[in-house]
Amino acid sequence: MTQDLQSREAERHAERHAERSRRWDRFLAELQEFAGTQQELAVSGTLVRVTGLVLEAAGVRAPVGSVCEVMGDGHPPVTAEVVGFNGNRAFLMPTGVVHGLSSGARVVPRALPCQPPRFGQPQHPWRRTEDRGLHLPMGDGLLGRVVDSHGVPIDGEGPLGSVHDEPMSRRPINAMDRDPIRQPLDTGVRAINALLTVGRGQRIGLFAGTGVGKSVLLGMMARYTAADVIVVGLIGERGREVKEFIEDILGEQGRQRSVVVAAPADAPPLVRLQGASYATAVAEHFRDQGRHVLLLMDSLTRYAMAQREVALAIGEPPATRGYPPSCFAKLPQLVERSGNGLRGVGSITAFYTVLSEGDDQQDPIADAARGILDGHIVLSRELAESGHFPAIDVERSISRVMTAVTSREHVAAARRLRQLLARYNKARDLIQLGAYAPGHDPELDAAVRLQPAIEQFLQQDMVEQSRLDSSLSHLAQALSS
Repeated sequence: MTQDLQSREAERHAERHAERSRRWDRFLAELQEFAGTQQELAVSGTLVRVTGLVLEAAGVRAPVGSVCEVMGDGHPPVTAEVVGFNGNRAFLMPTGVVHGLSSGARVVPRALPCQPPRFGQPQHPWRRTEDRGLHLPMGDGLLGRVVDSHGVPIDGEGPLGSVHDEPMSRRPINAMDRDPIRQPLDTGVRAINALLTVGRGQRIGLFAGTGVGKSVLLGMMARYTAADVIVVGLIGERGREVKEFIEDILGEQGRQRSVVVAAPADAPPLVRLQGASYATAVAEHFRDQGRHVLLLMDSLTRYAMAQREVALAIGEPPATRGYPPSCFAKLPQLVERSGNGLRGVGSITAFYTVLSEGDDQQDPIADAARGILDGHIVLSRELAESGHFPAIDVERSISRVMTAVTSREHVAAARRLRQLLARYNKARDLIQLGAYAPGHDPELDAAVRLQPAIEQFLQQDMVEQSRLDSSLSHLAQALSS
């Protein structure tokens, strides 16, 4: 009996010894794997120059797009992003106030540390996990909130809940993997629904000068458009517009399904750029969950102006009207992130406002935006000054996907109204001078007869909602009056 006990004890001891040996072998294998990987050390540098908006640091080895912290004596660290380099000197753009920084301040790249493995675990957590890019909050906790470009709430309603950090840099979707635009989107605006029909997943520009009602038109679409989530990016606009847009335009009902990202005009240029990217990333997050998102960005021109400030500050040569080439490269990179997702997944329908300096439609940014968007809606100052709202210039506006999302009868009716409107506008001067005599031109006679009904059809009060089917009915009535 004693011999059996001793034998079983010896067997258990041998099994424990074998298990311990196997655990040690796994741990040694993990150590050997970690020793064979190249680990880049985070090297800190020193601040050597501050010129305008640019910080110049020596000894910093960090890729473009990395986030660094500049440590000033007796001051909280200033966050900055690497935007370029020359030799061993890195050019950084701060996201906050640089007051208090002095020469020799320490510049440290921000990185997520590599965590060592726990003894005996089969996974490989020692593999490189460094990510020096920007990570910002994403999730349903953003709905109904107003945040800045860093994801920090500015609405006074406490910290965010139900969010997690995600990287801002995302891999673009392959163009061949996107769902084609095949479904119409009801915007609640009669002129757009009937004459410039928008498709779900379309990217369209709202071209206007200052003070012609683009913000009010955006608000109408925010309230009435059929979408699961609304993401509003207020980039480079007046600070007072943020609260007014939320309270007066969005309203309580629209705010519950909205996320507002605000980067007003007094923010540094890098913060304005980051605000547009963050708003787009939030829209991408909800799209990847299978939701239909409406992205309203006001404005694309301020985004280009912020990029111009950054590029000129680091020495990039100016090109057309002072805009460096990087501005025209950044625009499609931002715009192409919106649109339909993978087959069967959600969508992002985006409206980008484009400011036309001096109402010049040949402004370089406006011209570049027209080429990369799926259509443009032009607002006319002449119509706005005459009390015509929304001041949509139908003749100069177009939706490039309208024929793919509407019926042939709808397209024919919209084309007929455009023809009548163009014919009337061409003879407007003659009509006002009294030189028009009916009976000589049947097409002009029809245009003059239907002009009051067409004018009434194109105008809509900001608190009035016109569904897609109702818009088509009104279009048929205007042509048959």
